[in-house]
Amino acid sequence: MTDLTLVRKSLLARLPSTVVTVLTVGVAVALLLLLLSMREAGRQSFQRGTGDMHILVSADASPLASVLNSVFYAAAPARALRMDIYEKIAEDPRLEYAIPVQQGDNFRGFPTMATVPAFFEKFRPEAGANGRGFRLRAGAFMKDTFDVVLGAGVAEATGAKVGDKLVITHGAGRGTPKVEGMSPEEADMHVHDEFPYVIAGILEPTGSAHDRAVFISLDSTWIIHADERRHADARAAGRPAESVPEPTKENLRPEEKLITGVYIRVKTREGSEGSPAIGAVFDQLRRDVRLTVARPSREIDRLLEIIGNIDRILIAIAAVVLVSSAISIALALYNSMEQRRRQIAVLRVLGASKRRVFGLVMTESAILGLLGAGVGAAAAALGTGVVVAELQRRTGLVVDPTLEVRAFVAVAMGAVVLACLAGVLPAVMAYRTTVQRGLRAVG
Repeated sequence: MTDLTLVRKSLLARLPSTVVTVLTVGVAVALLLLLLSMREAGRQSFQRGTGDMHILVSADASPLASVLNSVFYAAAPARALRMDIYEKIAEDPRLEYAIPVQQGDNFRGFPTMATVPAFFEKFRPEAGANGRGFRLRAGAFMKDTFDVVLGAGVAEATGAKVGDKLVITHGAGRGTPKVEGMSPEEADMHVHDEFPYVIAGILEPTGSAHDRAVFISLDSTWIIHADERRHADARAAGRPAESVPEPTKENLRPEEKLITGVYIRVKTREGSEGSPAIGAVFDQLRRDVRLTVARPSREIDRLLEIIGNIDRILIAIAAVVLVSSAISIALALYNSMEQRRRQIAVLRVLGASKRRVFGLVMTESAILGLLGAGVGAAAAALGTGVVVAELQRRTGLVVDPTLEVRAFVAVAMGAVVLACLAGVLPAVMAYRTTVQRGLRAVG
C-alpha cells in the first residue's frame, strides 16, 4: 500500500472533518482571489467609464459628487445651471466640444440624460485615443423633440423596442431638484404621461454607466418642466389651467432652460489625450464661484484611493481567514492523533520509520491545503461572474476581472505552505508516538 493510498484512506475515514477543513481553506482562497482580481479590473472600468472628456462642469456639492452623479448616475445633481452659463463656456475656441446635459427624471428607475445631438456625435464613452463612440444596435439617433434613445442595458431590462412609446417620471431619488409650486411627494411621483416619447433608437453596449441611461432631448425636458411650472404658477395665482400658454421651443423663458452639467473636451493633437490647455481651461473655469469644476480622471483616482484603503483592509481580513483555516487544519489533525495511535503503531510494527510517519501527516496537511486552494479557485471564478453581472446590471459598468497566473500561484502556494506549517505539530506528535504507547493506549 503506497503512502498516497494511506493518506487518502485517512482523509476519507474523517470525511466530515476533511470537508469542513477544505471548505474553510477554500473560502479564504476564494475571498483573496476575488479581491485581487476585481480591484484592478474595477480601477480600469471606472477610468474607462469617464469617456474622453477632460473637464466636467456642474453646480454639485463637490467635484467627486459631480463625476459620480453626472457620469455614473449615482444620483440626480442637486442644483442646476442656467443655459447662458453654458453658452459662455462654449464660446472658448480652445474647446473641441462643450456638451450640455440635464438629469433628474427616470423611466422605470433608469435615469434620463437630456442632451443635444453633439453628445452622440462627439463624446466617446470609452476613454483613450482609440475609444469608440456611440453605435446604434437598432433605429436612429434623436431627430424629433420627443424622440428617445435607450442604452443597451435599459432595452434589455425593459424589453422595449424601436417604435414603442414611453413616459418618464419626475425624480430620480433623493436630492432631485423639485419643481416650484409642487410638493416633494407630487414632484417625485408625477408621471409625465401628457408628453409621451417614441423610442427612436437603441444603443450598442459601451461598457460604461451610459448603458443604463435613457437619452432624451434638452428641448423636451425643458418643455415638460416648463409646463409643470406654468401650471403650478397658475394654481398658486388662482387662474384656470386653460390660461397657461403651452410651452414650445420658441417661447421657453431663460429661467426654464436649465442644465445640470457640461461635458468638456479641450483640443489636442491627433492621437493625444493631453494638452497644456487643459490646465489653463480648468483654472479659468474654477474662478467662477457658481461652478463646480472637475477633472474626471483625477476624481476617479481619488475615489479609487479611498476604495483602495478599504481594499487593503478586506485583503488583510482575507489573509486572517486564510491563517484561521490553517489553524483549523492543525486542530483537525491534532485531534485525530489521539484516535490514530493504533494506526501509527501498526505502521511502525510493519517497518515504517518515524520519518515516514512524519511525512505521511505532512502530506495529509498539504493535500488539505491543495484541495482547499482548488475549491477556492472554483468558488472565486463563480463569485467573480456573479459580481460582474450584478455590477453591470446596477451600474452599467463592464468589469473584466483578470488575475495574473503568478498571483494565483502565489495564493495557492500560500495556502499549501500554511497548511504544511499547520501540520508540523501533529506530525511531530506522530513522530514521537512509540509502538508500545500506541498499542497500550488501544488496549
